[in-house]
Amino acid sequence: MQGILTEGKATYAFIERQFILLKRYWLWEAVWIVYSMCVTLAMGFLAKGMPALTGAHIDVQRATIFLLVGSLLWGYMAGLFWDISNVVSWERWEGTIEYTFMAPISRATHIVGICLFSIIYGVLRTAAMLALVAVIFHLDLSRANIPGALMILAASSFSFMGLGTVTAILPLVSPEKGAQLTGILEGVLMMVSGVYYQVSVLPPWMQMLSRLSPATYTLQGMRDSLLNGASTADLLPSTLTLLLMGAVLVPLGLRVFAWGEVHCKRTGKLKRSG
Repeated sequence: MQGILTEGKATYAFIERQFILLKRYWLWEAVWIVYSMCVTLAMGFLAKGMPALTGAHIDVQRATIFLLVGSLLWGYMAGLFWDISNVVSWERWEGTIEYTFMAPISRATHIVGICLFSIIYGVLRTAAMLALVAVIFHLDLSRANIPGALMILAASSFSFMGLGTVTAILPLVSPEKGAQLTGILEGVLMMVSGVYYQVSVLPPWMQMLSRLSPATYTLQGMRDSLLNGASTADLLPSTLTLLLMGAVLVPLGLRVFAWGEVHCKRTGKLKRSG
């Protein structure tokens, strides 16, 4: 019992530390929020301009929500990936990497603390942005199943935690190019998951890859709940799929990160900044 309390306090300490870092670098965070908002608004304006562009009559409200859901979810996932994959970069920048990795806590506690911060902050940021774009574009969400959408988002967070932990090994093993490799992985997920289009438009081999991406099921569930007002029961298959993916990806991510940590300690790459 004492061990559980100790690990719980350590997890909370990492969450608190990330919020302190957020306050310290709030100007950079403001830049990221403005950038994300500009991308999201651009998607909304794209939807509004479709009738003039195509010359056809379309449901602008539906198209706007479709694109905005993709943009907002992509911003949430990208933020989650960024925070988790830079778990080592933060330590290098702050000069605390040796102390953190020598502390008498499990690496799972360390990473879970970072992940929980990312989820809490990411959900708050995404909810605020959704409220803002709903006002700007006069979105009608009266038929939307908001609790169902939140259920999908919560279930997907475990999968994204696992993927983010796997990508965290990239800056760990390669301080020079690891961040760029993380961006490449994000781009592949965006391409095959149907962030801005239906997965059905992809070539068959890409559609097969899309079934392996948790973002595919997250987007499908979010759009079903917000666009079609799908009931919570109808969303259960997507929710269970995401939870199953999380049950596989989280332990896999922790195992891969542990391997990367041991490798970097043996080869002297842990402290290296260039």
